[in-house]
Amino acid sequence: MKTTFTMIALMAIFTFTSCKKESDKEVTTETTVTDTTAVADEAPAFEPFQVMAISYTVKNYEVWKKVFDERESTRAESGLTTRALARGTDNPNKIYLFLNVADMQKAKEYAANPKLKEVRKTAGVTSEPEVIYSNVVRFEESPAEFKDRVRVSIKIKDFDAWRKVYDAEGKEIRLANGLIDRAIAQSIDDPNMIYVTFAVSNMTKAKTYMKAPELKKLMTEAGVISKPVIDFYTSVL
Repeated sequence: MKTTFTMIALMAIFTFTSCKKESDKEVTTETTVTDTTAVADEAPAFEPFQVMAISYTVKNYEVWKKVFDERESTRAESGLTTRALARGTDNPNKIYLFLNVADMQKAKEYAANPKLKEVRKTAGVTSEPEVIYSNVVRFEESPAEFKDRVRVSIKIKDFDAWRKVYDAEGKEIRLANGLIDRAIAQSIDDPNMIYVTFAVSNMTKAKTYMKAPELKKLMTEAGVISKPVIDFYTSVL
C-alpha cells in the first residue's frame, strides 16, 4: 500500500513539472515572436547617396525628351539612372535633371565625353550646362501632390555650424512659409558648397519668405558667405 502511494506521488510531481516546463516554453516562444516582429517593423537607417544634377535650357522640351529617352542605356553603362526630372516653374524650357550615381569617376567621364556636346546639339540644348556632383546627406519624401520645388545653393563657412542653425529654425517655421523639407546635399568637390531642396506647398508664401529680412539674418548667423542662388522648378518625373 505504501508503495502504491509513493508511485502516485511521484507521478503527480512528474506531471506538474512537465506541465510547468511546457508552460515556460510557450511563454518563451511567444516572447521571441513578439520581439522579432518589433525588430522587423523598424525603418532602415538613412544612407547618403550621390547625385549628378544637370540644368540647361532647350528649344523644345518634347524634342529634347525624345533624345534623352533614347540614351537611357548609354547612361546606364556609366552607372547613371534617372532619379528626377523637372522643368523651370517660370521657364518650362529650363531643364533640371537629377541622376543617381553608382560610380562618381564614371559619371565624370560620361559628362566630359566630347560626343555629348553633339548629342545636346541634336536635342536642342541652347545653353551651357551646369553640372553639380553632390552627396545627399539628408532626404525626406514629400507628399506626392506637391510637385513644385525650390533649390537654394549657398556657400558656408562650416557645415556643422550651419546645420545647427538650420535645425534650430525648425520644420514648422518653414512649413508655415510654404516649404516642406526634402533634401540637403554637399558638393563632392567642395563640402562647404551646399544645396537645400524643398517641396513647395504654397508658392506665394515660399517666394515671399525667400526675400524676408529674417531669413537673410538667419543665413548670416549660420555662416552663409555667398549670395544664395534660388531655383524654382516643377517635377515631371
